[in-house]
Amino acid sequence: MDKIEKTDAEWKAQLSDLAYKVTRQHGTERAFTHDDFPKESGTFTCTCCGAELFSQEDKFDSGTGWPSFTRPIDGVKGEKVGESEDRSWFMRRTEVHCARCAAHLGHVFPDGPQPTGLRYCINGVALDFQPAEAAAGAPAKTTTGA
Repeated sequence: MDKIEKTDAEWKAQLSDLAYKVTRQHGTERAFTHDDFPKESGTFTCTCCGAELFSQEDKFDSGTGWPSFTRPIDGVKGEKVGESEDRSWFMRRTEVHCARCAAHLGHVFPDGPQPTGLRYCINGVALDFQPAEAAAGAPAKTTTGA
């Protein structure tokens, strides 16, 4: 996968203020503000670079107010979503980011449902939604979290 690197000014010009704050400055959006994605089959992509990150099939309602998934689209140890230790706010958590452009997505916690037992808690503003029919050749209609 080719990495995407842009200057701070380029990211600011491309993204909304909230998307920039969350994805480039490791922010967190307020709960229940961007979890209104369609329920149809499809793929969640990085709002910064368009990389495919999560499948609708792995999305579940965690009750937290953020989109939650049991795994990335290419599996728990895949190459599309990277992990790093986050020690902010006097806590130790696992941060997840887009492996292609390093956009901050959210965090992963060990309290999700089976089959993985993981909950990828993702900022909705960091995701766009591509319906399955767009992948099958129909005109794309992107729903953005931004």
